[in-house]
Amino acid sequence: MKSYHKRTAITHYILKKIVKPIFKFLWIKDIKGIDNIPKKGAYIFAFNHQSFFDFLIFTSISPRNIHFLAAEKFYNHKLWRPLMILTGQIKVDRHAHDKSDVHENVRIHLEKGLLLGIFPEGTRSPYPDQMLPAFDGISKYALKHRVNVIPVGLRGMHEILPKDGGKISFKKCSEIHIGEPIDLSSYWGNHDDKDKCTDVTEKIMEKIEKLSGKKYNHYRHNYAE
Repeated sequence: MKSYHKRTAITHYILKKIVKPIFKFLWIKDIKGIDNIPKKGAYIFAFNHQSFFDFLIFTSISPRNIHFLAAEKFYNHKLWRPLMILTGQIKVDRHAHDKSDVHENVRIHLEKGLLLGIFPEGTRSPYPDQMLPAFDGISKYALKHRVNVIPVGLRGMHEILPKDGGKISFKKCSEIHIGEPIDLSSYWGNHDDKDKCTDVTEKIMEKIEKLSGKKYNHYRHNYAE
């Protein structure tokens, strides 16, 4: 375990020292709310998702190391697999019925006071101005492990590398908008309550909608603050 943490720490350090300046020069126009990232403690970060670059760009600018839930296809890809392993991403086999390994990894990361990154939509949206329906997994994790969620809106990522694009654009820039932590303490412990999980998911998506400028058209409880 010590070697694992050392390896991921080194990789994150390289991303911050070498990759971050490159990304900032080429693709990052602005970063807002960086002070909303707590200096310590476990939190779940929730993002809108449109590009392969999403996790890399945020990992490079985050002052703390963050571990994302990553689809199995990245671990099966010869180019992405080494990066997934070196940065300590949590593999999620979306086709497996038994996800106990994923749940256990999430528990370990949060109990250690680490940051967890989740894309509630589950996959990249092909639409430039809209998000896909969100899954309740993020709210179940937050309520079960009694942690709060920090919403992040990523802007311009579709223009840099859209889901069905192919070529990376070097003429487009992105913005990263980090919101304040959402206090979910009144919901903690209700991870088995489907309605409450839906409420929490929609609270999260409503915040991401405002931060990202992407429309979320899938409110099930007509939630709005």
